[in-house]
Amino acid sequence: MMFGNIYRGRRVLITGHTGFKGSWLTCWLLKLGANVIGISKDVPTHPAMFEELGLARRMRHHQADVRDLEAMRELINGEQPDFIFHLAAQAIVSASYTDPAETMSTNAMGTMNILEVLRTFQHPCVAVMITSDKCYDNVEWVWGYRETDSLGGKDIYSGSKGAAELVIKSYLHSFFQNSHPVRLGVGRAGNVIGGGDWARDRIVADCMRAWSEGRTVEIRSPRATRPWQHVLEPLSGYLALGQALNKEAGLHGEAFNFGPRAEQNHSVIELLGDLGRHWGFDNSAEACQITANIPFHEAGLLKLNCDKALFHLKWEANLAYADAVRLVGDWYAAYYRKSADMYALTLEQIAAYEQAGIGQNRAWCQS
Repeated sequence: MMFGNIYRGRRVLITGHTGFKGSWLTCWLLKLGANVIGISKDVPTHPAMFEELGLARRMRHHQADVRDLEAMRELINGEQPDFIFHLAAQAIVSASYTDPAETMSTNAMGTMNILEVLRTFQHPCVAVMITSDKCYDNVEWVWGYRETDSLGGKDIYSGSKGAAELVIKSYLHSFFQNSHPVRLGVGRAGNVIGGGDWARDRIVADCMRAWSEGRTVEIRSPRATRPWQHVLEPLSGYLALGQALNKEAGLHGEAFNFGPRAEQNHSVIELLGDLGRHWGFDNSAEACQITANIPFHEAGLLKLNCDKALFHLKWEANLAYADAVRLVGDWYAAYYRKSADMYALTLEQIAAYEQAGIGQNRAWCQS
């Protein structure tokens, strides 16, 4: 019984449901039997997992911008959700340099608008606010960042995520105390890979676009090391956090990191080599070429310490690096070869992830 069956028959609202992570979360919640409601300003990419899987007809789909306070007020009050997962964001680092105002307004003010609506919300509700591992002030040290480490960053995207965290903290202490019906939690994760991501300037999405067209992909920072994790890893954490907040008032206001196993730190060039072999390339030189054009700052190393999630939520990552790469490769191969019903395949990958959790006796797989 996944997540104590807490989501079955419940009204679960996802902001940013048309995005990559939002689409995967929508699928998982539908599989769990939830009544899923989504709010997004648009479908952010073409193609898009949201459209390819026909998710609009499987849920209540609303088109609205989280920066529009009155629209958020009308939709949230009208839907009366039992759970909210706030994922809506401007999530592309390169885009933050092109349009910093949109990044700041979406990530900080959009988060504030959700909290402003919930400030006067009278229906019992759990709200899981998703920020990013980029919220930390990255000083390039070799150990993982903990939830108590300094927030902020040198670039606009990191700053916007740090700002969102400050908004959450100030609203939490100002308005969500003294038996307020809404319980808040924060999830932080990053370097997520998985099938169905077509966002620009994301390494896997760039590769799949290029390789499907017979092109070699250009990469900026081949030696940059990231703790790569399949999208289902942090989503299992977000769902586990929602479950725990529903049961335990003591976790109200707490933030949690969700990251992969320590051995899953691999460089960009290693990831592309492994994905390339799955795609059919004999070596990484056939799959990618290095460009000296690095138009914006990118961190060389950033990883998370997830001990707090293990202690309070009994949450651990499920997949080895090779398993994550295989799932990614299988999803895109099926899509580009038109060899599968992509909604059914996505549910199969979720079911396989659940079975891996059962096999490892993960807490969220228990009744």
